[in-house]
Amino acid sequence: MARPFSTAELMACVVSRALRDGEVALTGAVNMIPVSGCRLAQLTHAPSLTFIHGGSGGVNSQLAPLTASSCDAESLRAEARLSLQEIVALACRGRVDVFFGGGIQIDQHGNCNMVCVGPWHAPRFRGPGSLGLPYTSQAGRTIIYTTAHTPRTFVPRVDFMSGVGYLDGGASRAQAGPPGGGPSLVVSNLAVLDFEPETRRLRVCSLHPGVEAAEVKRQTGFPLVMPDPIPSTPAPTPMELRLLRRLDPRGLLRRLA
Repeated sequence: MARPFSTAELMACVVSRALRDGEVALTGAVNMIPVSGCRLAQLTHAPSLTFIHGGSGGVNSQLAPLTASSCDAESLRAEARLSLQEIVALACRGRVDVFFGGGIQIDQHGNCNMVCVGPWHAPRFRGPGSLGLPYTSQAGRTIIYTTAHTPRTFVPRVDFMSGVGYLDGGASRAQAGPPGGGPSLVVSNLAVLDFEPETRRLRVCSLHPGVEAAEVKRQTGFPLVMPDPIPSTPAPTPMELRLLRRLDPRGLLRRLA
């Protein structure tokens, strides 16, 4: 039977549930999932959450309908606007509680790559550049998201480190992680993952409805920590789905993943 929600709507709900009241979150450029998650959190359990709409600088953008990226002028229909310099200053000073990031590659310790696949001086594929990912090292925690859970995205080791995760792993933050809190969650189109405390390796938390563990193993380029049993990701509640679709009447999330 067809699910009454899309994968991207489910991912937005996972993001929303991970946010806390009073936090400051910073999203990236192609940010439909984290922005809709932030707005959903504000409308449910975290009314005092503040989010910055990527490099546009819109603070608590009142997005309805949802836009495809932070480059849309609608992102400036907000409570305030920060300049790019102000956003960088906030991020560098550790004033961001939650940073949303991703990459063309994500490795088993949460390091992200947005620069290139292959050697940087002769890449097989060139990405858009590191963008704001270097600031993940100062954030309270990072939530990584991707709609492409494949072996090309989930690799044993990134070819270029744009965003610092837990480096080569290990439990010591001084040796194996950034000065901030580090990545806490990875939300993909197949599963929700976190990091095993001892090794800082990616661990499956839940499988999205209809996804089997064998599929996640097959679509990941390295061995995952796989508890037994693995629960199913809770589906969006009727209220969550109703609010999301009020924010997204054009159905961008329904077509995204």
